[in-house]
Amino acid sequence: MGLRPADPQGRGLRTTLTVISGLVHVLKSGRHSTDARREIYGSKKTLYNRFVRWAAKGIWAELFKTLAQAGGPPSQVLIDSTAVKAHCCVAGAKGGAQNQVVGRSRGVRTTKIHALTDRFCRPLAFLLTGGQAADCKAGTLLLERLPTCRIVLADMDYDSDVIRRQIEANGAAPDIPPKINRRWKPCFSPVLYRGRNAIERMFGRFKDFRRLATRYDRLATNYLAAATSYWL
Repeated sequence: MGLRPADPQGRGLRTTLTVISGLVHVLKSGRHSTDARREIYGSKKTLYNRFVRWAAKGIWAELFKTLAQAGGPPSQVLIDSTAVKAHCCVAGAKGGAQNQVVGRSRGVRTTKIHALTDRFCRPLAFLLTGGQAADCKAGTLLLERLPTCRIVLADMDYDSDVIRRQIEANGAAPDIPPKINRRWKPCFSPVLYRGRNAIERMFGRFKDFRRLATRYDRLATNYLAAATSYWL
């Protein structure tokens, strides 16, 4: 917990682990911080203020990054995305929907979560975009955080020359099923591709948390902090 900042504000502050436990309870149950039991998790104001303050300072992101790198470089990295519905309370967020990565997909407000994971369903990096964003365009931004690995698995939505060159420039081999309209078919291994279901299982576990399966946070910073703090 060396990344935790000095946080003297508030009265009767609980330990850091108690606060994190309260935040995880809120995320999993889908409730507000006001519904967390005071005798167990402390003041509702303390829970909310610490979560927002640490999100703004990037503490959750740093903790997540440190844990993601703890196991060393993975042999395989998987990339994919999933869309989550944005609750009506997200509308009117400060800075507008574009700055808070809220878009429209299939007629409803959505946010798309792009992720890198290893073959053990452990996430390595997250990126938020509006729900209408194309996977191949967001993939180029997310792959800038690609760790050292040997193989990158992705579905057909990521089959573009730009992404393939970007993966190869990082010293890895892309295993992506080629699109039907390609004249020249790149090498593709169906056997290795079977392991891509690990990222689908990760998203399934991710959406077990009600506050993550539906976006209630107006600020993209807070929602991304919630997504990363789940894995602590």
